Amino acid sequence: QVQLVESGGDLVQAGGSLRLSCAASGSISSINVMGWYRQAPGKQRELVARITGASSTTYADSVKGRFTISGDNGKSMVYLQMNSLEPEDTAVYYCNVVLWSGRGLWGQGTQVTVSS
Repeated sequence: QVQLVESGGDLVQAGGSLRLSCAASGSISSINVMGWYRQAPGKQRELVARITGASSTTYADSVKGRFTISGDNGKSMVYLQMNSLEPEDTAVYYCNVVLWSGRGLWGQGTQVTVSS
């Protein structure tokens, strides 16, 4: 089993930066892909960014050029560096992993609030 714990969410002014962290523990060798999703009030959960074991990355169009996902080769940590934050980035951010089995797991979420 894999456990995920996120941290780093906060209240920040527009234009500011935050760095989210997700620590994975347990059977981390079973992890294939790590990523971040977000869910704003009244909206569906959406992909923000993800990274594979080969360090291939994917970003939502809305965050390209502003956010950077990174991780360690041991797949125990994944980070999301968020720059030039906008009020539209306000959401609960969830760490997600996809196991080699295809199963997806979620963290508990961390709140990011961007004030204008």
